[in-house]
Amino acid sequence: MKPGISFQHRSRIFGLLLLLVAVFMSPVISFSQPSGGPYGPVRQNYNLPQIQGNVIFVSPDGDEKATGLSIDSPTSIETAISRVSTGDAIILRGGIYRTGDLILNQGITMQPYMDEQPVLKGTFVAEKWRNLGNGLWTTHWEKLFPAEPADWWQRDREGKRTPLHKFNNDMVFVDGRLLQSAGYEAEVDENSFYIDYSSGTVYIGTDPTDKLVEITAYDVAIHRTIKDAHGKSNDGKGPVIRGITFTQYAYRAFEFDGYNPEEVSPETAHGKDIVGTTIEHCTISFCSRVAGYFRGDHLTIRNCKVSDTSTEGVFVLSSSDVLLEKNIFTRNNIERITGYYPSAVKIFNQCYRVTCADNLVKDLPFSNGIWYDVGNVDGVFINNWIENVGIVDRRITGNQTWPSESGFFFEIS
Repeated sequence: MKPGISFQHRSRIFGLLLLLVAVFMSPVISFSQPSGGPYGPVRQNYNLPQIQGNVIFVSPDGDEKATGLSIDSPTSIETAISRVSTGDAIILRGGIYRTGDLILNQGITMQPYMDEQPVLKGTFVAEKWRNLGNGLWTTHWEKLFPAEPADWWQRDREGKRTPLHKFNNDMVFVDGRLLQSAGYEAEVDENSFYIDYSSGTVYIGTDPTDKLVEITAYDVAIHRTIKDAHGKSNDGKGPVIRGITFTQYAYRAFEFDGYNPEEVSPETAHGKDIVGTTIEHCTISFCSRVAGYFRGDHLTIRNCKVSDTSTEGVFVLSSSDVLLEKNIFTRNNIERITGYYPSAVKIFNQCYRVTCADNLVKDLPFSNGIWYDVGNVDGVFINNWIENVGIVDRRITGNQTWPSESGFFFEIS
């Protein structure tokens, strides 16, 4: 007679069968993680927008007197900005536009023509140089941007590490390479420049012969005002901006105005001046302070690359229902300013439901990554890839308000 299966053995088999049934019949459990990209701008072919408004074509050498209503007769971007109304579109031919101080108060679209690559630069080319014969070259420059540190910056503590000239907003580039500022002529070498603001003289230590030398001439690319502009009132609608590069601006590339509450404010009281801005597949780089100040509900920044900024990259203020998605945020605080609170992304002052999802935050040795600053409510930080933020082997000292730079920083103040 064969021995029977014990009750204990049968119980184990039955339990295993129940577990297998539960696994196969239960819903599939998924775990969120960064997507792996593509992050940042994706080059593509842009179809002309199907809109009821006007489509205006512009080019770097467009005729400011032309209407721009035909691709064969483009106007200038300055003319187009002054003429557009709600629902219109500006189509940019490829090339370099040396322009800035573009004042806009209408909800329009700006995008490239097909797969062309428009680049807005805030610099002019410096061509007239004087060789001093001592390793220095000078030029006279009219458009200068001297500045001072914020009134809360502590000079007694930080002045030795961060000289005051670093707070000026001027930038100089040689063949696309950013030069660092110097305090006076004797400090200038091939990697730096000095400006004598009293005489408007720029000094460099590189022979400019056969080189492209660019110096900042504008301190903003697009200023989305809430005031009257070009004979039109603010329509309250944010622009849609796609596929454009903005680079080499003193101070910032974008300024979006709006109400900044200085007291406890319900979300219904702010963020309503400009609603629905979308910026996607754009590159914003080499702004001497901030890539952009953004105010307004329902802001979306998607698939952009923001790099080579100073105190902040993207700065979101007093806004609700914001989405930052699939962007690259990198190389903030390139001047290594101390005593400030640098961050590649800063979300500040009573923002509601700001979502940072699936962004690539990297290579920020002297900056924080994404910082939810004072007064955030129901923020979401999910599936972001963060690497090489802060100097991990740097000794922590009492000279820093925060002990180190962080990839993700949520402040409760």
